[in-house]
Amino acid sequence: MRWPRLLLVGVILLVPLRAEEPGSLALEDALAAVERVNVNVLLSREGFEQALEVARVQRSDLLPAVGAAVQRRRSESPLISSTAKAAGHPSNRSDVRMTASLALLSPQQIAQYRAAQVGVEVARLDVQQTIQTILATVAQTFFAHLRNVKRIEVLEANVRRGRELLTLAQNQVAAGVATQIDITRAESQLALAEQARLQQDTVVYESELRLKRLLDLEAGAPLRLVDFAVRRTEEAPFASAGERTLFERRADYLRAQRQLEQTAESLRAVRWERYGALSLTGDYGLANTEVFAKDDQVAWSAGVALSVPVFDGQRQRSGERQARSLLRSQEFRLRQLELQIAGEVRLAHQDARSRHAQVGVAEKSLALSLEELQLAQRRFEQGVADNREIVDAQNRLALASDNLNEAIYQYNLSRVELARTRGEVRAILGERE
Repeated sequence: MRWPRLLLVGVILLVPLRAEEPGSLALEDALAAVERVNVNVLLSREGFEQALEVARVQRSDLLPAVGAAVQRRRSESPLISSTAKAAGHPSNRSDVRMTASLALLSPQQIAQYRAAQVGVEVARLDVQQTIQTILATVAQTFFAHLRNVKRIEVLEANVRRGRELLTLAQNQVAAGVATQIDITRAESQLALAEQARLQQDTVVYESELRLKRLLDLEAGAPLRLVDFAVRRTEEAPFASAGERTLFERRADYLRAQRQLEQTAESLRAVRWERYGALSLTGDYGLANTEVFAKDDQVAWSAGVALSVPVFDGQRQRSGERQARSLLRSQEFRLRQLELQIAGEVRLAHQDARSRHAQVGVAEKSLALSLEELQLAQRRFEQGVADNREIVDAQNRLALASDNLNEAIYQYNLSRVELARTRGEVRAILGERE
């Protein structure tokens, strides 16, 4: 009874796997894979690890430093005096000691450690900024490839209409209500449609390779995108009251703020360099004429050291002026970033509203083009006109279909950009229709 149950469980587990089409990729899967496989994200994380280790190195300067040493010495020094010279006697000395030092007060090292801690936060925000940038790029590339794939359907419809026109022209010529030029015109229209269809294969292949490269997928692996229809909604006008709130959601803005704090800490470190440092030193061990002898004697020392710079050739003042200049530069960059983000957010809102309206116009144009083609076909079938009207109507219909496909793609991009300016690209997943 046990084997049938195990077999039944295995069949149940395998059913979902068989239901999934191999090589299919949904937008949520693509965005979820970014943090695991994208090389730019992985490199930014390594930068975070390096900043973390730099902070730990700076912290080590504030902690006690303890070391152990074993030393064996043999020396001979002649006795020299103004009246006589005597031969020296060799002497042996063996030391086993443990030394320690502790910085009791070092404002410069404290400021450097604080700057390194802020540097860790800068690196963490840099990772977040990189993730948002790559997420936006992946989403844009996903929609671009989806647009290119859907354009194949548009071009295949053009080819199908071209063949129907050729058949209709041949029938009309056979019925004596059309001429050979109508057949030639239809054949030319069909050839152009087939050429455009063949060219689109290369366009699709290129966008597919670009998406695979971003997601670290094998170039030769099959890939089929799961359609993602973005909900069509008219974006409300931008309210200035929420501008500061959006700043706090942007990783690049928070990163610039932390960089300003880090630069300020570096300036404090340079300023405090003039006050010197107070440290405690000491050692404890055993001394004798032989290593590890039984009659070892205890030897120890302890002391407090204060070091203050007296003259450094104006190095400290130059370093302070340089740090001040870096601080001002970072303040300028932060202000410029505020203006840039404010402009990006407003432009993204306006672009989303405009793209939403353009999709409606493109749909209306497509409906009119379909109606025009039907009327032109009816006139040609009745023998009151040649097929030039049909060719023109088909070209306008092809253009209108292409424009609608492009308008939907541009609207999707506007929603991705709007989500990016708001600080979270993954919000696009919540806009599925």
